[in-house]
Amino acid sequence: MLIFSYMKKIIITGLLVSLVLTGCTLGKSGAKALKPDEAKTKSLEFIQKNLVSPGTSVEVSEITLEGDLYKLKVNLKNGDQTQEVESYMSKDGTKFFPQVLDVEKIEKESATAGGEETANQTGGQTIPKSDKPVVEIFVMSYCPYGTQIEKGILPVVEKLGNKIDFQLKFCSYTMHGAEEVEENTRQYCINTEQSDKFSAYLNCFLADGDSAKCLGQTGVDSQKLSACVSATNAKYKIDSNSTDYSIYKADNEKYGVSGSPTLVINGVTADSQRDSASLLKTICSAFNNQPEECQAQLSATAPSSGFGGGSDSSGANASCN
Repeated sequence: MLIFSYMKKIIITGLLVSLVLTGCTLGKSGAKALKPDEAKTKSLEFIQKNLVSPGTSVEVSEITLEGDLYKLKVNLKNGDQTQEVESYMSKDGTKFFPQVLDVEKIEKESATAGGEETANQTGGQTIPKSDKPVVEIFVMSYCPYGTQIEKGILPVVEKLGNKIDFQLKFCSYTMHGAEEVEENTRQYCINTEQSDKFSAYLNCFLADGDSAKCLGQTGVDSQKLSACVSATNAKYKIDSNSTDYSIYKADNEKYGVSGSPTLVINGVTADSQRDSASLLKTICSAFNNQPEECQAQLSATAPSSGFGGGSDSSGANASCN
């Protein structure tokens, strides 16, 4: 999401914007009407300063007058994401309408989406319910979006504890060089042989990507780890100079994993925002009977992508693929 989205409300960079129209005309009574070029400049400045996240380029490619409103075509670009938004501004430049909502379309979507609110629909499939949901995430250890969902899901895993079966797995290919191959195997070995250290290690690693510091800080047995890494590399024919990564190849093929991160719940690929509150809600929708921990108040702001703290209020959904 670059700037505008709707789900019964208009949301701009995480803030609710209410547009209130009063009187019989749009804009201030007696205010001077702007010329098209003036309206274009004013709308561009307003969007850039108030409505988009840093790094988003904005272009108003077309402006036409329709009655008491200027109609704008706004082109947005952030990285490899692009979006065209049709917006409106009053002729005097005092009211801006960020997105045209198709009333009929929204009403149809709302009617189609009826039913149990906690049901999680993914590509036409409903996540099956169980007494103890199996939650799998597939990541690349150096993928910034993989680390983002890890930071979001760890508080959920801590809150739900052994009421879920949580499994961290890796994609069957890598994109970030030899260090990613090595870190994948390092985490695999800590998780499988020194699981009591894994959560602390992963939290430390996500802070700054310093594995050497985190191994010492969390008390991982280095000799045991080294032996496991050697044995794992031999068993799965892992080569740090290759992009193939085969430990979880069968599971990748089973679920059709095509990028980091991929979330799978009870055997079904699931969609969720990456903040802890959304992940908790998505996972809890898979319980036959939700435990009281599902009512926990967790952060509703997506963590930042990559290493380190901070947040991403837009709840980005990019991936490494």
